[in-house]
Amino acid sequence: MTAKQQYLAVDLGAESGRVISGKFDGSKVSLNELHRFSNGPVKLAGTLRWDVLGLWSEIQTGLAKAAADSAGESVVSVGVDTWGVDYVLLSKTNELLGQPYHYRDSRTDGLLAATTSRVSRSEIFAATGLQFMEINTLYQLLAMQQTDANLLAQADRFLMIADFFHWCLSGSRVVEFTNATTTQCFDPVGGQWSHDLLRKLELPSHIFPDVVSPGTTLGSLRGEVAELTGLKRVKVVAPATHDTGSAVAAVPTELTGTARWAYISSGTWSLIGVEVPDAALSERALEFNVTNEGGIDGTYRLLKNVMGLWLVQQCRRSFERQGTSPSYAEMVQAAEAAPPFRSLVDPDDASFLKPDDMPSAMQQWCRQTDQRAPETMGELVRCALESLALKYRLVLEQIEELSGTAVEVIHIVGGGSQNELLNQFTANACGRPVIAGPVEATALGNVLVQARSAGEIGTLAEIRSVVRNSSQLLHYEPQDRQAWQAALERFQQLRIAAPGN
Repeated sequence: MTAKQQYLAVDLGAESGRVISGKFDGSKVSLNELHRFSNGPVKLAGTLRWDVLGLWSEIQTGLAKAAADSAGESVVSVGVDTWGVDYVLLSKTNELLGQPYHYRDSRTDGLLAATTSRVSRSEIFAATGLQFMEINTLYQLLAMQQTDANLLAQADRFLMIADFFHWCLSGSRVVEFTNATTTQCFDPVGGQWSHDLLRKLELPSHIFPDVVSPGTTLGSLRGEVAELTGLKRVKVVAPATHDTGSAVAAVPTELTGTARWAYISSGTWSLIGVEVPDAALSERALEFNVTNEGGIDGTYRLLKNVMGLWLVQQCRRSFERQGTSPSYAEMVQAAEAAPPFRSLVDPDDASFLKPDDMPSAMQQWCRQTDQRAPETMGELVRCALESLALKYRLVLEQIEELSGTAVEVIHIVGGGSQNELLNQFTANACGRPVIAGPVEATALGNVLVQARSAGEIGTLAEIRSVVRNSSQLLHYEPQDRQAWQAALERFQQLRIAAPGN
């Protein structure tokens, strides 16, 4: 392949979406952002929804820019990655049934407890291997069963969000493996949908389509899309459609062997884990409430979801409502100047999932645990970052116990890897070296899986070698170990003392 050929990655996050061109010269990938657009929940009659038709319009705009920008260069393929758990339902005539819900919509409140009163947690975990979170697809479907049973009865096909856009692009009606495993409806042992569990919960299992592997060619670009955008009828290839699956594929590790390195895919959510050949379904894994999400080449990402930089993002929105608009860099600078370990919170406390005002929620949690409440911007952000790093440490210990292997180094990838203060805090809290980067791990993973589908790369190890060649990586060594160990012990006590525990 010549360097003039390119792959298009459509990368949709919870805050924004992008169409990115990736050019691969056999050794390195260069990325070029062609089109960026906003994303986020749309309020509709007291609910939160995704504007998937608006996103589809933006994707087409990005593809048109790719065609105009190519100047004779050949686009080989296009693939979409998105967040997990959310879905679209299509009728037999391919009509969109309803405006898809946002995972933070309140309709799933209380459904996890209601569901586990019908089918035990141990049975659900054995059938799916997934972390119990009310945002999971399973509880969203059960909510629809309660409130929109007639609409659910009309459904002929269930698609995850990325798969819906692949249908828009090519007409395919399948679900890609890495995103299927985020639903709590997929059996990691049998490698198929958990039909017995779905039947017990009276959910229609016939709507769940075939599951395909990352790198599968789904077809060619629809003629109407090719004509509208100016692209030829290029291939549509499913990357690891869960954005974390693509990001982990692009972890630039040189280590071989299971679980010697850990990753943190850092963004709105922080997903911390290791790559293993098989799902971990033991009683201890259930007790730790870990998740087993699919990866490249049939691997599993043994991980845990932590609330992530959502806390900082929501603090920033609160500041904006109050009339100030600090940049993230300004917020981190203020945090660096704030006193250490004054206030700590559990990032995964339910009060932080969708608060009306994040600073108020953090302050209330601190007061309820007999701490001084953070007041200034610097104190609030430092509280969030120190708490995240300490939570990473607890999760890392659980993951090490389950994998039976000591982690030697932590790779932080994604947008959050630009937060140098959090990177250093993570090294300090975990007592391990941290390698930060690439920032564009998801787009790199998306592009390179497409390149492998085209025969340009052979193995996952080769993908990671290309990522190392293409990225600037920053290294952090642990510091202040005694202070962070003392903070960890205090953090553990605060979590025990928190309301509801």
